[in-house]
Amino acid sequence: MKIIDTHNLKGDLFGGITAGIVALPLALAFGIQAFGGINSPEAASIGAYAGLVGAMMLGFFAALFGGTHSQISGPTGPMTVVAATLVGGSWAASGGNLGEVMVSMALAALFCGLFQILFGLIKLGKYIRYIPYPVLSGFMSGIGVIIILQQLYPLVGQSGSGSMLEQLAGIPQAFAHTSATALLLGLGTVAIIYLFPLLTKKIPSTLVALIVMTLVSLLINMDGVPVIGKIPSGLPVPFFAKEGVSLATINWGHVLTAALIPGLTLAGLGSIDTLLTSVVADNITRTKHDSNRELIGQGIGNAVAGLFCGLPGAGATMRTVVNVKSGGRTQLSGMVHALLLLSVLLGLGSLLQYVPLSVLAGILITVGWGIIDFKGFRDLLKIPRADAVVLIVVFLVTVFVDLLTAVGIGMVIACVLFMKRASDLVEGGYSSQELTGFDKESPWDDEHGMPDTVAHKIYVQRLNGPIFFGTINKFKEVMQTVPPEARIVIIRMRLVSFMDQSGLYAMEEAIKELQGRGVMVLMTIIQPQPMYMLTNMKLIPEVVPTEHTFPTFEACTDFLRQMLQPQEA
Repeated sequence: MKIIDTHNLKGDLFGGITAGIVALPLALAFGIQAFGGINSPEAASIGAYAGLVGAMMLGFFAALFGGTHSQISGPTGPMTVVAATLVGGSWAASGGNLGEVMVSMALAALFCGLFQILFGLIKLGKYIRYIPYPVLSGFMSGIGVIIILQQLYPLVGQSGSGSMLEQLAGIPQAFAHTSATALLLGLGTVAIIYLFPLLTKKIPSTLVALIVMTLVSLLINMDGVPVIGKIPSGLPVPFFAKEGVSLATINWGHVLTAALIPGLTLAGLGSIDTLLTSVVADNITRTKHDSNRELIGQGIGNAVAGLFCGLPGAGATMRTVVNVKSGGRTQLSGMVHALLLLSVLLGLGSLLQYVPLSVLAGILITVGWGIIDFKGFRDLLKIPRADAVVLIVVFLVTVFVDLLTAVGIGMVIACVLFMKRASDLVEGGYSSQELTGFDKESPWDDEHGMPDTVAHKIYVQRLNGPIFFGTINKFKEVMQTVPPEARIVIIRMRLVSFMDQSGLYAMEEAIKELQGRGVMVLMTIIQPQPMYMLTNMKLIPEVVPTEHTFPTFEACTDFLRQMLQPQEA
């Protein structure tokens, strides 16, 4: 994959710079949200620093080693929600040890990266496409609602922490102590983000909102409005060398245990988020990404970000689209975006300390609003009831329990409902017919050539659909409808594309039961996967002789004609 295209150097430089400008306020906002649940005067500045470092490290290394040409990576909504839960839990468990919180966050990001590298090496990337839309819709909408609810506190100049239920319960009290100046700054930010594009889309509205509302707060001298505070400057250092981190006083057993599961959660969410963004980039640029290489690149980026106390992240859709629309076509654009953020970290940190938290809250509220899948909710009454149930359950579990549980429950429900649908389809696809008697289903096209002399106490069992654990009950019922006078049963396998172990055993049991009654069982047009199962488990030839299986129904008819005609004579 070409990292630099000299023919598009200008486009990549401009795309990367533009994406970096868009990423700056989001990196600050996501970082502060991640550390917003701890009661420390340093929380905002540490969070802003973590957001910048994460966006810079992940953005550079994911672009360098990743498999998507124009991907821009950095902190995202789903990843930040998990990070915030980890930080809040670690703060409470450590009794307010900020150093232990930072180490827990760093290790979680490191584990996230290592898991993603593993995902890429074992080639899990292609399986992301099998996540049903209702699961993704409910999941992303839940994340959007979480972001909005969490930002209501800084929007009104207050701080909030705890579970989502606790935060919901505390909203009335927070609103009762609203800071009018903080609220006006936040609402002004939202207004600029939505209205400024009506004037021009060449300048990112989030950056305009950040600069304008920060200047307003300084010019009007809005004392009492919470701001980011001083952000550490200089080149990032590893977490074990950070000031305030004493490795000797850290409970490593607790830290490792607390970071492992969130690390796996972050890896799963980051992989989903990234590969969905890769698909978006492919659609715009008419290219094709390498999903497993992209996971490895993201893993390296998140691992390095964690090593330097950066916030973990993923491929960011909005920033990627901005990059592409601005001319970015190769991985150079993602690296330029990261270098721009590094320059901010080295030279402009002193200016960012005056940014009001309510302004960043306004930015994140618009992000959360954009994540919610309103189309999915509008269509709830139109889509199948099962899909609607999955969407609502995943949404509620995401908001009130946790993200990994939501995806897990959603996938389980979706799989069960899929099996039910498959079973319902197969119920209408199995049929039997006595060729000399009542026709339950019109014969298939290739059955019309069977002579009457051959159709003597012969039953055709037509199978239509997979035979697996979700359909075997119906399969057994149909096989039991073969009347006792039958002497030959032809099992038509042309439309059976798949058979699992449960289906194989059910087939074996049904055939042996027929053979026990003196019935000859013939099988026609066995598809490759069922044939592999039947031969690998030796059902063919030990139960059904090979000469009783036929590539076409006509071949089966010829066999019967040769076998029965001497008896007729």
